[in-house]
Amino acid sequence: MTPDVTVAAYEITKRFGDFTAIDKVSFEFGPGKIHGIIGPNGAGKTTTIRSLMHILIPDEGRVELLGKPVTNDTLSRVGYLPEERGLYKKMTVKAMLRFFASLKGLTNADVDPLIDVWLTNFGLDEWKNRKVESLSKGMGQKVQFLATVLHSPDVLILDEPFSGLDPVNTEFMISVIEKFRAEGKTILFSTHVMEQAEKLCDDILMIHRGKVVIRDTISAIKEQFAQNAFEVELDGDGKFLNDLDEVAEVHFAEENGGLVYDVELKEDRSSRELLGSIIAHAGVKRFERRTPSLHDIFIALVGDEAKVATR
Repeated sequence: MTPDVTVAAYEITKRFGDFTAIDKVSFEFGPGKIHGIIGPNGAGKTTTIRSLMHILIPDEGRVELLGKPVTNDTLSRVGYLPEERGLYKKMTVKAMLRFFASLKGLTNADVDPLIDVWLTNFGLDEWKNRKVESLSKGMGQKVQFLATVLHSPDVLILDEPFSGLDPVNTEFMISVIEKFRAEGKTILFSTHVMEQAEKLCDDILMIHRGKVVIRDTISAIKEQFAQNAFEVELDGDGKFLNDLDEVAEVHFAEENGGLVYDVELKEDRSSRELLGSIIAHAGVKRFERRTPSLHDIFIALVGDEAKVATR
């Protein structure tokens, strides 16, 4: 039976000399979801992931995979795509995939049919018997991802998985990741690109300077940072909005050929009062609280470092 918590860290700390890369980082992740680990470059994301994989051993705290301490057995059920890719350039694509599969306990007889299917799905079937060094950067990225998932792991840990991919291949890889989520896999996805995290992840762990800044679902985080303002679409002219007692300020923008009003509510007034006053003057097509994007929240929490990291 799959445990409710499949990947966990409990107050893990990792130092390199006088530098503390991660400081008492804690989280629990479960199956059937995509969990984002986000933060600016140098925040501690990769150190956290390497600690989960026991590539680095935390100085303090502990990590667990699939409800157990990290062992060779639990690691065999993990698919790990590191940020720094590593392929054997003189091997053929098929031979290299066989080799990686053998590290997870699969025989050639087990894996050869899977290799054929995956290479076809990735549009790489013609490259099966060619050396890895002949692949383009994007092809190599897909082969590395294939090597990560070939043994059907219970946990996928992906560190900046879309780096170097064109939009078409990015969308295809996203579809594969979402399929794994639907199958109940646990997926950890590290990125500093907030648009990707917002599109893909069910929840996020934001790290800044080695510490956890925020940990929650995307919807809860956006609600937490929602402003006291509303987007309003009307069945008529909205000039009256400036005269309402509940309104502090109004801006408008054209969207899909119509006007959308950005209405800021006074602090001592409620959204129900505002909606009631608007309905008294015009038909309402849309009335919803304005929520910031994950990128905006990221900038607000991390500041100038985030602006540099997301350029």
